[in-house]
Amino acid sequence: MSRKVTYANDKGGYQTQVLIKSIAIYVALILLTLVCLLPIYLLFVQATRTSVESLKGFTLIPGGSLFKNFETLRSKSSYEMYRPLIGLKNSMIIALCCAALTVFFSGMTAYGLVVYDFKLKGPAFVFIIAVMMIPTQVTSLGFTSMLTDFPIIHKSLLNSYIPLIVPAIAAPAIVFFMRQYMLSSFPLDIIEAARIDGSGEFRTFLTISIPMMKPAFAVQAIFAFIQKWNDYYTQSLVIVGDKDKMTLPMMVKAVMNIKNDPDYGANNFAVFFSIIPVTVVYIILSRFIIGGVAAGGVKE
Repeated sequence: MSRKVTYANDKGGYQTQVLIKSIAIYVALILLTLVCLLPIYLLFVQATRTSVESLKGFTLIPGGSLFKNFETLRSKSSYEMYRPLIGLKNSMIIALCCAALTVFFSGMTAYGLVVYDFKLKGPAFVFIIAVMMIPTQVTSLGFTSMLTDFPIIHKSLLNSYIPLIVPAIAAPAIVFFMRQYMLSSFPLDIIEAARIDGSGEFRTFLTISIPMMKPAFAVQAIFAFIQKWNDYYTQSLVIVGDKDKMTLPMMVKAVMNIKNDPDYGANNFAVFFSIIPVTVVYIILSRFIIGGVAAGGVKE
């Protein structure tokens, strides 16, 4: 009888410990969520306040000037560079095309490094990792020099989306992640089975590999979309003097650079509007992040 009582007490104590641990984890996660969402909420609050109210400091209570700030951006002559619909369209074209090209060709490269066995397999992967170490700013001078007179077509590529989209094909960091994901959760036996059934290599990649790597594709699509959406540096090098091709980050920067009688409420609205598409994309694809990151970070 004493053994049963002791076992019951131990079991009850263990369940209590598990309950306390679970509560502590949930409290910590809720606090981290609030910490992550607080800056976005504060930005929204500032976007709903007038310029005078914004100068008084932060508050958690939204104001009533959201649409007034939007009208200020549209009507005030000093904000003529800010055309949100045109900027949104241009940024969407660049970010979506870059995200699609990045994940597709990076996935194909990772597929080749994992599925095929060739002599330069190791050196090729080392070279890809080495390219990751080169900052974008280091290559900026050569990049801009090439844009002014592209050797193949012998004309300037400035004010063109081509130099902003095409280089997205080469994304070494995403190749690295895709390779790690495939090493951890991609069964090579199914590739051999497809070959036996007569499936071509490219067809196997399209119809078998891509559906199986959907979490990794979704995760990297989010990262690539956000990176290209916020890539003001490269965009400012390529888009010079053409207002119709300016992206939303470039327009926001132009708004923030206004020093003559700035309207801080309108400025905050411009910044808040620029993060809405990124937030929507993240919400749509966020369910793939946990599984994709967990699988990509572990190698069997």
